[in-house]
Amino acid sequence: MPAHSPSRRRCLGLLAGSTCWPWLPARAQPQQAEWVAGWIAAAHDHRALLLPLGVPPLVLQDQTVRQRMLVAAGGDALRVCFSNRFGDQPLVIDAAGVGRSTGPDALSPGGLRPLRFDGRPGTTIAPHTERWSDPVALEVAADQRLAVSLHLPQPTVVATGHASIPMTSQAAPGDQVMHSRLGAPVDLPWNPIVTGIDVRPARAAKVVVAFGDSITQGAGASDSAVTSYPARLATRLRGAREAPPVVVLNAGLSGNRLLRDGTGPRGLARFAHDVLAVSGVTHAILLIGINDIGWGTTNGERPAWLVPPWDVATPEAITAGLQRLIEQARGAGVKLLLGTLTPFRGSPYWSEENERTRQAVNRWVRGRQDIAVIDFDAAMRAKDEPLALHPPFDSGDHLHPSEAGFAAMAAAADVPDLRE
Repeated sequence: MPAHSPSRRRCLGLLAGSTCWPWLPARAQPQQAEWVAGWIAAAHDHRALLLPLGVPPLVLQDQTVRQRMLVAAGGDALRVCFSNRFGDQPLVIDAAGVGRSTGPDALSPGGLRPLRFDGRPGTTIAPHTERWSDPVALEVAADQRLAVSLHLPQPTVVATGHASIPMTSQAAPGDQVMHSRLGAPVDLPWNPIVTGIDVRPARAAKVVVAFGDSITQGAGASDSAVTSYPARLATRLRGAREAPPVVVLNAGLSGNRLLRDGTGPRGLARFAHDVLAVSGVTHAILLIGINDIGWGTTNGERPAWLVPPWDVATPEAITAGLQRLIEQARGAGVKLLLGTLTPFRGSPYWSEENERTRQAVNRWVRGRQDIAVIDFDAAMRAKDEPLALHPPFDSGDHLHPSEAGFAAMAAAADVPDLRE
């Protein structure tokens, strides 16, 4: 199957009731078995973040966008995913390229390659679809920083993309795709369009996708690509020569909920795309539900006018949602590890009712006999106050872990479960 085949470009609608069917994971397709994901981003609609603030969307025209990313897997070739999943208009790209990053503002001239689409230098991506580039020969090492560049010749509303910590994209005037250093660049508040890099590895690898919200994404980290819990877990799993390499990818999305759309599609809607469709995926870690529990709560109060009773996330609704994802993973042949929800007493989300919900969900998770469990709650809670984060593991907002907390989360995972 070609890298740009229709089954890899079907749309996944914003709502769970979309008529678009999710595609099969790439690892289930023998003709694509050579590819494994080296980097992914959980994309959503940038305009949805700006609308409540009354801020108009960002528009780029005759500009080169360059995004840097840390690739978790090495190989001798790669391909890049360009996404228009949340766009309403065709996305026109007339040039694109990839190169090895040699610093915050430069690429290695010898490691700079143009990208093609069916042999052509540009492509037009229809609304609500994605497009993979043709494969390109480029030696890539695990934990190497790459940069992908693309030129947008027409007025383009920035829709599909992702946030990162820190942001890693710049825009510069004109077509500078094949320049090793951008002229007159400006930082972008968003990482648009580029959402994935696959590599062709020298040997088979396990691919673990960490799926969740801001706790998974790495909110509070100085650099989520290095110090988030998935990045710390990747460090733990590195270096066993006799075992297949394990690639850990971050599909966390800050503010994301399991049951309702908000910051991005609900977890129930995006799991098929952001986990099961990842090339080579073998394992997933599921940690989501805190934002469902805390939604609309401030200082222990949740006004009924803001969150009506029928919209409050109950333990039964959350566990039923988690069960649906477990069954989806099982049906796709992906081993899923389920995480307990971490403490959050002292945060604006906390109330006695919300705590009872968290405890009920965690009892359900711990009681599972048919699935591996990572007890993040036990690893993160304070010894003298088990409803709160251990102070050294608290970033200060009593909800998000500190970098020491992310390390503790990574240490809580059972490594054999991720190598099976």
